[in-house]
Order: sequence, then C-alpha cells, then structure tokens
Amino acid sequence: MHDDQVDVTADIVATLIQEQFPQWSGKAIRHLASTGTVNAIFRIGNDLSARFPLRPADAAEALTVLEQEARASAELAQVSRIPAPEPVALGKPGAGYPMPWSVQTWLPGTVASDADPSGSDAFAEDLAAFIAGLRDVDTRGRLFNGDNRGGLLAHHDDWMAQCFEESKGLLDVPRLRQLWSHFRELPRTGADVMSHGDLIPGNVLVEGDRLSGVLDTGGFGPADPALDLVSAWHLLQSGPRDVLRRTLNCDDLEWERGKAWAFEQAMGVVWYYVETNPTMSRMGRRTLDRILKSME
Repeated sequence: MHDDQVDVTADIVATLIQEQFPQWSGKAIRHLASTGTVNAIFRIGNDLSARFPLRPADAAEALTVLEQEARASAELAQVSRIPAPEPVALGKPGAGYPMPWSVQTWLPGTVASDADPSGSDAFAEDLAAFIAGLRDVDTRGRLFNGDNRGGLLAHHDDWMAQCFEESKGLLDVPRLRQLWSHFRELPRTGADVMSHGDLIPGNVLVEGDRLSGVLDTGGFGPADPALDLVSAWHLLQSGPRDVLRRTLNCDDLEWERGKAWAFEQAMGVVWYYVETNPTMSRMGRRTLDRILKSME
C-alpha cells in the first residue's frame, strides 16, 4: 500500500516470537487479511494478536510511539463500555524486521467492513453509548497533541489541497472544494474530550447487528468533541445516523464539524488507496456520497 512498505511474513513473526517470547512459540501464527493501512496483523494462537508497523521509522522513535499507544490502549480498555484489546507486550527489532512491534489481546467478532451494520438502529445506539462513555473520561488536563485530526480544521488546508489535486479524474473536485471552503470555517467551541480518533469500519467489530468491540485504540486521547462523529458518516445510513445524533444530543455546529472531519479523512483515502487498498478507497467514496447527499 505504501512505496516504502516493510514486508512481514509468518516466518519472520515465528522467529521473533521464538527469540523474544518463547512462552508463545508453540502457538499457531496466522497472517490476517485486513483493510488496515498502518500495521500488518498476525494472530498468535487463539487469544493474542501482533501488530507490525508497515512504514519504516527510526526504531527508537517507533518504540516511543508504541509505548504511547500501549498506554492509551490500556486506558481505553479500562474505561470503555465496549470490549477493546489490551496491550500485552512490546517486541524488539530482529529476524530481518527493523522496528519494534506490539502484542495485544485478541477480540472475537467481524469487522464492520465485512458485516455491514449501517442500517441498524441498535448498532447506532451502541456506538453512541461508546462515544459518550469516552467523552465522560477525565482528560486530566491533557490537550490535543496537534497530530492528525482533532484540532483545527483549517490546519489541514495543505493536505486538502494535495487531495483535491490527486483526486482530479476520480471525484467531482470543484464541488468538493466548495464544501471544504465551508467546512474549514466552522468555529471550534467545545473543550477537548477523550476520543477514539479513528472510528472507521475496519476498527469496529460487530456481532449480529450490535457493536461488539473496538480496535486500533492507541490513538485514544483528547480532541475536538466532534471528532468521533466521523463514525456517523463512515458507518451509518441516514436513519441510524439520526439515532446517533439524537442519542448524543449533538447541536448543529458539533454535527457539522463531525461531518467536516469525516470529509477530511475520506478525501485522503479515496485517491491514496485507489489501487493498493480498494476497500478503503470505496469507504472514502461512500462517506463522501453520504456527506454530499446530506447537503442537498
């Protein structure tokens, strides 16, 4: 998916486990097909999963990031109303793999990319309860760290300019530019709240038509209260989307800012993954279609 992507194989993972965590060396190792874009995922036995970053980075800097993500994941797992993976261990570079890696508990369920819950009011209620639960967690004075989404929309102008340029021939760029000119001006009014930060279908587990688990929790932290409302556009059709909004009691501005963050994310994934990760690219298109339809 990335020009500089690092290859990870089951043989490499088996060697790393044998050398660093021999207590797991007898467990079966299976590479998991995933629409994820950041890590290669391997299941270890029945109760663990290992995540290997795909993009090369300085090992010491990557370890710092993984340690931060482990702390965030542990905090979310402790406070969440919905099951979430818990950090178990951090591995070191070795066996030809150049970076640290992480091990978490395994959660059962089917990702929402494969078991579409978008028409379920019950799923929307579960999702709203999860978001509300995170919002209730004390930030302990922490503020948005300035990385990625969750601060000021206008800070993403340069990225959006690149997205519009790259999307020519793929999307109705003039119309989308007009939308961004509206979204980027939306004022920020609410104080930071604790947020998951990336509620897309690949990070959500479903059993039946209910939310059963939440993945990729290492970004848990303070952000714009509207950030987790991206889930309304990535995960829900219009009826359940209204259920989510009513349950969370979103005012017009917060709702519109959530739409703006979903727009910013969707614009990036459509062109970047159009050939290398079609599922992600299609998700972006679907989200943009839902946003455009809501503006009619």
